[in-house]
Amino acid sequence: MPRQVTSALARFTAGLREFTVAQRTIALLAVAVLVLGVAGLGIWLSRPSYAPLFTGLQAADANAVVEQLQSDAIPYQLSDGGSSILVPQDDVYAQRLKAAAAGLPSASNGGYSLLDKMGVTTSEFQQSVTYKRALEGELASTISALSGVKTASVRLAIPQETVFAAEKQAPTASVFIETTRGVTLGADQVQAIVHLTSASIEGMTSTDVAVIDSSGTVLSAVGGSPTGGAGKLASDYETRVRDSVQAMLDKVVGPGNATVVVAADVSTESAERTAETFTAPEAIASLNESRATESYTGTGGTGAGVLGPDNIAVPGGTGDGTFNSESVTRNNAIDKVTETRTIPAGTLSRQSVSVAVSDASTVNIRNLRALVSAAAGIDVDRGDTVTVEAMTFDASGAAAAQQALNDAKEVAAGEQLTSLVRTGIIALAALLLVVLAAVLVSRSRRARREAVDEAELEAAREALEAAQQQQPLILSAQTTPMELETEVLPVMPITPDADRTRSEIEMLAERDPQKTAEYLRALMDDRQSV
Repeated sequence: MPRQVTSALARFTAGLREFTVAQRTIALLAVAVLVLGVAGLGIWLSRPSYAPLFTGLQAADANAVVEQLQSDAIPYQLSDGGSSILVPQDDVYAQRLKAAAAGLPSASNGGYSLLDKMGVTTSEFQQSVTYKRALEGELASTISALSGVKTASVRLAIPQETVFAAEKQAPTASVFIETTRGVTLGADQVQAIVHLTSASIEGMTSTDVAVIDSSGTVLSAVGGSPTGGAGKLASDYETRVRDSVQAMLDKVVGPGNATVVVAADVSTESAERTAETFTAPEAIASLNESRATESYTGTGGTGAGVLGPDNIAVPGGTGDGTFNSESVTRNNAIDKVTETRTIPAGTLSRQSVSVAVSDASTVNIRNLRALVSAAAGIDVDRGDTVTVEAMTFDASGAAAAQQALNDAKEVAAGEQLTSLVRTGIIALAALLLVVLAAVLVSRSRRARREAVDEAELEAAREALEAAQQQQPLILSAQTTPMELETEVLPVMPITPDADRTRSEIEMLAERDPQKTAEYLRALMDDRQSV
C-alpha cells in the first residue's frame, strides 16, 4: 500500500481515537443518517413516474382494466375513488392500445356511436329514443370537458312533432353537474353550459335549460335567466349601481362623507307579449278606387203634396222629378306592425337610490342629486326615485373601529416583536451551546496533547543523546525552533553550541511535545535506515 495512503489512514485512525464517547456516538448517528438519506434518495430517484391510464371509469371497467394490469404484472395506482388508474409513464400507451383491443373501457355515455348499433328492424320508437340518448351522451361528454367539471349528465325532454302550430311545445333540458373538489362554477361557466345545451337542440332557448350541481343548488332554472334567479340579478344590479355611485361620491365629497343604498325591484315572472299596430300612410295613392254615379231627369207635373199635421195632405208645390246620385269606394294602404316580445324573469321594474351626505360637506344638494340620477340611470317614467339628504354622521363607531384597528395593530406588532425576541434568544442559546461545545472540544484536545506520555518523551531524549554520542547532529546557529521540523544541516563535529541546540529542542518539546516526538521518531527511523 502506498505510503501516502498509509499515513492518511494512520492520521484518520488517530483522529478517531481522540474522539470521546459522545463524539463517536454523534459521528455514528451522522453516518447512519447520511447512509439512510442516500438510500432514500436512490429509491426515490429509481421510482417510476406514474401517469393516468384512464379517468372517470365505471366500476366494471375499472375492475377489468385492473385485472388486465395484474395479468401483465404492471404496477398501478388507483385515485379518485377508484375511477382513475395510474401506471408508469413508459407503459401508458402500450396498455391503452391493449385495453382498446380488448374493448375497454366498454361503458360510456353513448353519443352518436349508439346510432351505429341500430339495425334494419329497429322501430320508430327505438330510433327516437336512441337518437335522444345519442344527443344526451354527446352533450354530457362536451360539458365534462369544461374546466372544473368532473362529470355531467344531460336529460332532454323533446316533444313529439305535430302539424298544429298552436299545440307545438318547446323542448327542455336538465343538466346535472359534479365539479371537482374545491371548485365552484361561476356565472359565466353556467351561462356557457346553458347556451351550449340550448344551441344544440332545435327550438330550445336558453330559458328552457335547468342546471343543478351535485349539492342540489339550482344554478339555472327553466323560465329564468341563465345567469341566476331574480334575487341574484337584483343583488348584482344593486351592487353594481351602488359601487359606481359610491366611487363618484368619494371623489366629490371625499371618502367617508357619503353613503349609498340602492333598492331594485326586479320582476320574478316571465311573459310573452304580442302587439299589432296599424298606421295610415300619408300622401300615398289608394290601392283601388270605384265610383258609381246615377242621374234621372223627370217630365214634371203637379205634386201630390206632403203630409201635414194629423197626416192630412197639404198641397206642396210642384217639381220636375230630376235627381243625381254618386258614390265613391277607395281601398287605402295601411301599415301593420306585429311585435312579439319575450319578457324573461329579472326585468328591472323600478329602483330607488338613497344618498346620505355629511353636513360638513359644502356640495350643492341639487347638483349632487342630478349627478346621482345620471350615474344610477334613473328613469322617472318608470317610477324611479332619488333621495339625497345632508345630515350629521355619527363618528363614534368609526372612532371605535379605528381604535380597535390600532389596538389590533399594536397587539400584532407586540406578538411579532415577542416572536422575534424568542427566535433571537433561541438562536443565541444555540450559538452559545455551539461555542461552548467548541471550547470544550478544544480544551479536551489541548489537554490530550499536553498529556503526552512523559516516558515516551524521555525515551526520545535518551535516544537523541545516544545518537549524538554516535554521530552528533549539529543544528545551524541560524536555525530557529520553528524551522526544526523541516531544516536539517549536515553532520558536524560536536561544538559548544550543542548545549544551546539541546535547550532549543527542549523548548520546542515543551511547546509542542507531539510534533517533537514525531520528529524524533522520524529521525530515529532515518538513523536506523542509514
